Amino acid sequence: MMNKTEIAKTVINKSGGIAKTSELLAAGLYKYDIGKLVSDGVLERIRHGFYQLAGNYDITEAEYLSRLIPEGIVCVESALFHYGYTDFTPREWSIAVPRAVSQRRLKTAAIPFKAYYIQPDVYELGKIQADFDGTMLFIYDKERTICDCFKYRTKLDNELFAKAVNAYANDKEKNLATLSKYAKQLRVYKKVTDMMEVLLNG
Repeated sequence: MMNKTEIAKTVINKSGGIAKTSELLAAGLYKYDIGKLVSDGVLERIRHGFYQLAGNYDITEAEYLSRLIPEGIVCVESALFHYGYTDFTPREWSIAVPRAVSQRRLKTAAIPFKAYYIQPDVYELGKIQADFDGTMLFIYDKERTICDCFKYRTKLDNELFAKAVNAYANDKEKNLATLSKYAKQLRVYKKVTDMMEVLLNG
């Protein structure tokens, strides 16, 4: 019969390195046991209701995101970097979350990130999936990402913005019809079309 430490390790390993309180309880542990394993240095609490084995540094930031903020969508600076529209490595992840999400749910020291709170009617606009070093995450497609650059223009570094829109204009896979459609829905149509006309027509 497994002891409490072995039960916790088995559950966490089955869960890809991060386990919820509910998963530990379902395996036969009590809340007291979990608290004791944390104080004994076996488990580490990484966010309310989530645990990993203490000293486990094998979990990637993408894996943390996938487990801790499963509804999050990689956006703006992080999406630009993923698409190669900037060579500036973001110091933190940019993650879109529903406007109604509880801020308590987002509190974690496991990964550095900033949240963009998005209205429900455009939250899933342009949402796709992409591979981040073996972990699948939701991300906004290229067209939504460029529209967001205009939407959050005041939050972006001038050089980053300029490089990003130029890189998109030169991208052979760009879809201007989709860009136009998104720009209307995100209320940045005039800004986007004026800039694209200049970049594409010289």
